[in-house]
Amino acid sequence: MATRPELPPAELSRLRLAISRLHRRMVQASSRLDLTFAQLSALARIEEHAPIRLGDLAARERVAPPSMIRTLAPLHEDGLITKDPDPRDRRSALIAVTDHGRETIARIRAERSQLLADRVSRLTPDQRAALLAALPVLELLAEEPEQD
Repeated sequence: MATRPELPPAELSRLRLAISRLHRRMVQASSRLDLTFAQLSALARIEEHAPIRLGDLAARERVAPPSMIRTLAPLHEDGLITKDPDPRDRRSALIAVTDHGRETIARIRAERSQLLADRVSRLTPDQRAALLAALPVLELLAEEPEQD
């Protein structure tokens, strides 16, 4: 079995640091909205899979249901999500994003996309081409591994 060449530790560190710094800048672009990373992630996941049960959402976010309950409480209080009884199981609730929640997600995405667009516009044409060529690889890195 052939081994795959690994990135040298110094380059791996540079990649990690670059991704972390870029992520931090994008978070700062919308930080006045006062949502934690966990809350924003849950909100986006709910938008993608709504209506969704709390247990399913917790599994998708890879957290325990009690943690998800704590994450969702402020979103519900702020009117970003709804919780309605599950007609198939009244002990469960189906969670969905409200119009206000969708507007909030759209605003955050727009602010972060604008920051990224501003930074990309400073690149040379060759650098933009290299970035476009790297997109499939970055998308592979971001994919969730399959659960066994």
